[in-house]
Amino acid sequence: MPDEHPARLASLLLKARELPATPGVYLMKDAAGVVLYVGKAARLPDRVSSYFTPAADLGPRKQPMLDAVCDFDVIECESEWEAVLTENRLIKDIKPRFNALQRDDKTFPYLAVTLRDEFPRVLVTRAPADPALRGAKILGPFVSPGALRQSLALFQRVFKFRTCELEIRAEDPRNRVFRPCLLHAIGQCTAPCAGRIGRDAYRADIDRLCRFLESRQSSMLAEMRAEMTRASSDLRFEQAAVLRDQILAIEGLSKRARRGDHWQRESEFVPRADPARATRTLARVLGADRPVRCIEGFDIAHLQGNETVASKVCFVDGRPFKDEYRRYRIATAGNDDFASMREVVSRRYRDAAHGQELFPDLVLIDGGPAQLSAARDAFASLDARPPLVASLAKREELIFVLGRDEPIRLGRDNAALRLLQSVRDEAHRFAQKYHHVLRRKRTMGE
Repeated sequence: MPDEHPARLASLLLKARELPATPGVYLMKDAAGVVLYVGKAARLPDRVSSYFTPAADLGPRKQPMLDAVCDFDVIECESEWEAVLTENRLIKDIKPRFNALQRDDKTFPYLAVTLRDEFPRVLVTRAPADPALRGAKILGPFVSPGALRQSLALFQRVFKFRTCELEIRAEDPRNRVFRPCLLHAIGQCTAPCAGRIGRDAYRADIDRLCRFLESRQSSMLAEMRAEMTRASSDLRFEQAAVLRDQILAIEGLSKRARRGDHWQRESEFVPRADPARATRTLARVLGADRPVRCIEGFDIAHLQGNETVASKVCFVDGRPFKDEYRRYRIATAGNDDFASMREVVSRRYRDAAHGQELFPDLVLIDGGPAQLSAARDAFASLDARPPLVASLAKREELIFVLGRDEPIRLGRDNAALRLLQSVRDEAHRFAQKYHHVLRRKRTMGE
């Protein structure tokens, strides 16, 4: 009856507030005990009680559920990740009525570990039956693609596995001269492509990842601590240190990253937009089939053809990564900006063209169509298949993309545009700084 509605919700609210303050999964039930909805929570009392407060607004799809909910059960979990796995499994098994929009397996992502590869890669896929994944360990399906990709990025910081599509062999002599991608530089990959880790050590990290995903966190950590103690007792201090760092990272997985974590201090750069949102928006704008994680930006600086220099800056996941900044002194081009751009692009990507390192996801040139053409000519001379290449013109802030006839015009508050502007402006600042250093040396005779 309608007059029983407030009393029922008040009783459920009281019960929710008494739940243990842990991550977990909650199951909303009707009077007959049928599960209506399954959800996950980082902190059970906060999330579950939010359904039963008088001002609760669940939206048009879930609001009717409050008329039918008479009770709920919870399953406590040790971490948010375990709650994600448990929620996915229960939704697939029970198929609750109010989770109806999340029950189509064809749209759900899975996590795949290619165990048949000599150095397995970890990837997100929506086609687990793909013949290319034969023999791979498949985990999922997962309800939230965004949560899965975010978790994958966190796991990569701990277990440092590869996500690239390279075919890597342990005895390949090319590994000795291959330059690893930026994931190695930022501590998210152990770079088997460059022979920086042996096959057995890499497989051990993959095995720990799989065990972590398939078992409870506490038992996994207990095994790792015991293994760390054995390694230390056997004087294998380097392996013990790796295990120690992994244990600390796993224990911190549930903590939100603070601004600036794992990034060097950069006083000259002020973020204009949320980096994660900006990189997602940029991928959509450019029509990229994968995230645009690594961007390298170029600019030229000179004064009437004197002390001509070029800069290369690097952004990873929307933030500047100064370890990969480079500066170039241009000796032959004078005041020809286009020739200077061709030179610096050729010098930067010579090794990548020979298969000795990876291209970034996006190359950004400061300028308009003419500067972009100079970069195109440089790639043509290298006989290399370039990555996404674009330029950003200053006056109208138009984005010109190599291979497209029409420029892209975005609103000035668009997150993708702000990210590109940040890369462009940082490349300009870095080039001007080097140019001024050379001018001062020439003027002062230093």
